[in-house]
Order: sequence, then structure tokens, then C-alpha cells
Amino acid sequence: MVKLNKIYTKTGDDGTTGLVDGSRIAKNDQRMAAIGDVDELNSALGLAVCDIADAALAKSMRVIQNDLFDLGADLATPAGEGDDFMPSEIVLRVVPSQVERLEAEIDAFNDGLDPLTSFILPGGEKAAASIHLARAIARRAERTAVGAAQVMAINPQALAYINRLSDYLFVLGRVLNNGGKADILWVPGASR
Repeated sequence: MVKLNKIYTKTGDDGTTGLVDGSRIAKNDQRMAAIGDVDELNSALGLAVCDIADAALAKSMRVIQNDLFDLGADLATPAGEGDDFMPSEIVLRVVPSQVERLEAEIDAFNDGLDPLTSFILPGGEKAAASIHLARAIARRAERTAVGAAQVMAINPQALAYINRLSDYLFVLGRVLNNGGKADILWVPGASR
């Protein structure tokens, strides 16, 4: 259990921050950029869930928000020598079942939607628009995490999770747009 007695520590005044293993890195390190983007995504989801009237969908979003804290902890835990990215009592890692849960929910959502006939513009219902904003942030978080993975070892399941989450949010946006009926379709060249 996490217990925070004091919010400020002054240890970051030199431009560094601590990782789970106790090491310190620059606050602008690629690892920290990925963690920051995941945090921003989580905040966007927290705002979006305020507009979701369906209790089951709101609950699912809270599970995802919790997953994003797991993802942040995973990213904040450097890989050890020969690390297989398996969780332990002291190491939190994103695991395949979290990715599989997203896939199952995407499939269930998508089964009730008409196939797309065009790309859609972010918008429609307020809840859907908020989810589309979160989806765009998820895509940035994925790009940042992939960039970090090019220079350091990152859990492949963490990368899969953030990739799947952007797909999940896209489909959820359609669900929230009255099952896709309130989607705003892109009309190529419409304003020429």
C-alpha cells in the first residue's frame, strides 16, 4: 500500500526524479516523457468518465485508469539484467491478461456497431468527444513509449496495452455516439 505523508520532497529540485529501483534520471528523459503522457491520458480519462452516464462503461473506465497507474509503475521500473518483465511481489508489470481484457471489450463493443463507411471526425456526443481526445493522447503516449523502447528495455506488454487502448477508445467513442449513429463522418475535400 502506498502511503504519502508529504507531497513535496525537494529531491527533484535539481531536475531529476526517482524511479522504482531508487535510481534517478532527468525529468526530461524519454522514460519520464512516456510516464508523463500516460499520466496525462489518465487525467483525460478521469474527465471523460464524468460525462459517461452508463454505469458499466464508467466502471470499465475506472479499471482502465487503474491499469494506467500499473502502466506508469511498469514504465518507472527499469529492466534488470535478463529481465523477462514478469511481475513479482515488488515489481509491477503490465501482463497479457490486461491486454486480452481490452481486446475482448473491443470485440464486444464492435459487434454492436455498423461497419465504418468513412473515417470519423472526433466529436458527436460530449462523452464521445472527450473519449476521442483521450484516444489522441493515448496515441501520443504510445509514440513516446515506443521512442523510449528504442533506447531502453521496455515491457512489450506495456507497449501492447497502450496500443490496444487507443483502439479501445476509438470504438468506445463510437459506442458513446449512439452506437455510431451520431458519428461525424469525414467528407474528403468538403470545404474546397
